[in-house]
Amino acid sequence: MPDYEEKLKERAEAIKQDLIDWRRYLHQFPELSFQEEKTSAFVAARLENLQGIKIQKGIAGHGIVAVLKNGDGPVIALRADMDALPIQESTGLSFASTQDGVMHACGHDAHTAILLGAAELLAEDFQAGSLPCGTIKFLFQPAEEDTDVHGRTGAPYFLEAGVLDDVEAALALHMCPWQQSGDLQVNAGPSMASIDNFELTIKGEGGHAGYPHQTIDPVWSAAHTLQGLYGMISRRVDPLDVAALSVGSINGGAAFNVIPDQVTIKGTVRAYTEKVRRQLIEELEAVAATARLFGGRHQLYIENGEPALCNDGKLVELWKETFRTLFPDQKIYEAPYGMGGEDFSHIARKLPGAMVFLGCGWKDKENFPLHSPHFTLNEEVLPHGVALLTAVTHRLLQRQI
Repeated sequence: MPDYEEKLKERAEAIKQDLIDWRRYLHQFPELSFQEEKTSAFVAARLENLQGIKIQKGIAGHGIVAVLKNGDGPVIALRADMDALPIQESTGLSFASTQDGVMHACGHDAHTAILLGAAELLAEDFQAGSLPCGTIKFLFQPAEEDTDVHGRTGAPYFLEAGVLDDVEAALALHMCPWQQSGDLQVNAGPSMASIDNFELTIKGEGGHAGYPHQTIDPVWSAAHTLQGLYGMISRRVDPLDVAALSVGSINGGAAFNVIPDQVTIKGTVRAYTEKVRRQLIEELEAVAATARLFGGRHQLYIENGEPALCNDGKLVELWKETFRTLFPDQKIYEAPYGMGGEDFSHIARKLPGAMVFLGCGWKDKENFPLHSPHFTLNEEVLPHGVALLTAVTHRLLQRQI
């Protein structure tokens, strides 16, 4: 294994320019969730050149499952997301987005390039007879960032399509700008938050601003509602639990001298456990009902998003062991990834799964966060990602999952 992995790093470096070219092409032509038609065609064209791989298209719109089967053995899945964000890019890169208001600001272009590179090296191993027995499913998933009209992202559709029914373990890799290029951040157990978005409409009876006593003022009610919302975390949730609530939009009225009929508050609640997630929903409903105390009414809509990402401990240890062998001079950080959401959590809830964050930060310039219009990544990390993903796949196929 050490000899194979040492050569693997050289092989990954040998396709570095391809990885950069792929990533830059995808970066220039980003597509939003459920609109990844050209991205999907680009991925399929690369995969069709690899011997031994069978391709299934059209999952969740533009999703692809590429299967490499090498006899009987474990069935594992490697997943990358392909969609971009509705952000106007401000990087000034020579290969910046050509699509107005659309940008790869979360590293999905790199995720896709890395999985394509791993597929190439694993297909070469298959042809050379050095791939352990088993089946690898390469999942190129659309729509991680946003939902469709049914309130669903891409991962649930992959599960419904049955492509993961026989899978015994799933792995994913994410770019990490807050760690230096090539370092690794891992975490066993709850690692990213569940996401539930809410829209609360407080309804009253509008009227002339000079005669507020003749109205049921929803703005007045909303002011008290906001205090209740912001007090949920500090006064209703156990301080030892992980939770967050943020309001992102308040909208009501359009004139100086008119009290509106209604005010709408939009926001999100996040948690690391299902217990706290349920509690937050119950607290939201209780706070929303306080509109009645001010003579008004309310309507609360909750969009249930992805669950918390819970990484399988054994798979996390496998990631760490593989990384230490490949890159003994790089650092491993063990900590949760934050309160962002990740729809790989749907997969990790159904079967053992683990996502790791691979550092893509720069040492000599400012590193902007994910979802920033200034986000960039150090492309030196691309062959690191390919070598790591390929090596961990070999190790996983040789283990009893």
